[in-house]
Amino acid sequence: MYKHVISLAVAVAIGFGIGGSAFAADAMSKDAYKAEKDKIETQAKADKKACDGMKANAKDVCQAEAKAKEKIAKAELDAKNKPGAKADEKVRLMKAEGDYEVAKEKCEDQQGAAMATCKKDAKASYDKAKTAAKQAAAQPKADAKSKS
Repeated sequence: MYKHVISLAVAVAIGFGIGGSAFAADAMSKDAYKAEKDKIETQAKADKKACDGMKANAKDVCQAEAKAKEKIAKAELDAKNKPGAKADEKVRLMKAEGDYEVAKEKCEDQQGAAMATCKKDAKASYDKAKTAAKQAAAQPKADAKSKS
């Protein structure tokens, strides 16, 4: 069972990676965009509802994961609708922000110095990911200048 879940997760990740570039050539129609956005919002509501049965910090972590997943999906949809370096940067930033929010919630399970260290590490990872996203967005500009 566990192997199937991992296989499915890898397949979905690869599909988004390949699918994202396949759709990059064409902007979406308004109806297709709205349908995808509605689908994302429906899934987000279901994900958040799944957290209702949880208690304490597990519920907070679950809600942070659901919120991050929704933000990332919307950013990916926008990137699919209006492809470009700026949209790609937004997707990377949303992923970094989502990871950070979830990591902060997970740190809440710890106490004292361990919690402070955990949050500090989460912030450092977030800052590093944010910088990498901005550098990746700046890279095509630098490449274009060097070719001219």
